[in-house]
Amino acid sequence: MLTLEDCRAFYAQEIRFAANPTTPGLLEAFALVEREKFLGPAPWHIGSAETRALSAAGMVQMSYVDVDDSRDLYHNVVVSLDRSKDINNGQPGSLARWIDSLALKPGDRAFHLGCGVGYYTAILAEVVGRNGSVVGLEVNSELAARAKNNLADYPNVTVHAGDGAGFDPGGCDGIFVNCGVTHPQAIWLDRLQDLGRLVAPFTMAMSPTLGQGIMTKIVRRGDSYSAEMVSPVAIFSGGNLRDQALEPEMAKALRSGGLLKLKSVRRGAHEPGETCVVHGSGVCLSMAEVSAAAASS
Repeated sequence: MLTLEDCRAFYAQEIRFAANPTTPGLLEAFALVEREKFLGPAPWHIGSAETRALSAAGMVQMSYVDVDDSRDLYHNVVVSLDRSKDINNGQPGSLARWIDSLALKPGDRAFHLGCGVGYYTAILAEVVGRNGSVVGLEVNSELAARAKNNLADYPNVTVHAGDGAGFDPGGCDGIFVNCGVTHPQAIWLDRLQDLGRLVAPFTMAMSPTLGQGIMTKIVRRGDSYSAEMVSPVAIFSGGNLRDQALEPEMAKALRSGGLLKLKSVRRGAHEPGETCVVHGSGVCLSMAEVSAAAASS
């Protein structure tokens, strides 16, 4: 019979084939961090990400398998945290791909917005190491309290309960936004160090709580911000991090394919142009290359 350690090692290899990460220490972190510690007591309710996506689209009814053996948690599956609110722990393979896009290294400082119960925050903490640090933020006070307790053994992690729209994380090498938004908040762009990376899902609303769109990586270089697609995404929406006025533009951008062609984030007031995909007040998701966007700002 496989031991729990065997299952964790196998799990890391499953993540390897699902996400093909290159960040040093990331696969080791998935093998090391005890997933069951973050999910509450058994029984656990396990579902597939594919069924979850079909359920979000209204095509099927979401279903779960109940398990009480912690070894069953070490697969590339979602685990329900609150079935009544449709909150789950996320698909590890997808989260690994997004975390990998942050290109974190030992000593970096990271901000995890939407940290839930802290499982992936712990993964981030393992990657940046003792000389690095992670700030977690969770709007759901119950989940934030659980994250604080779950991460108590990590001296390089601090967890806050609050709304991401008004939170200042301080200077960051990496920012991971784990909820659907219509645009990057100005403070996220401001707090990125030079060459800092922001990974965030730009989504259109599919229901009051869920959206789908594109996980996007933004890199700061001086006063310019390049952008590129990481992957498609279906994810819980970010509430106050969404601008209702931009919802029609976001839906159009996704349906037209414009979100797939993002090259930069433009800041400052300017007239909407043919390269503007989502044009907001003070920030614009653009198809213009960084040099062209900077020249026309």
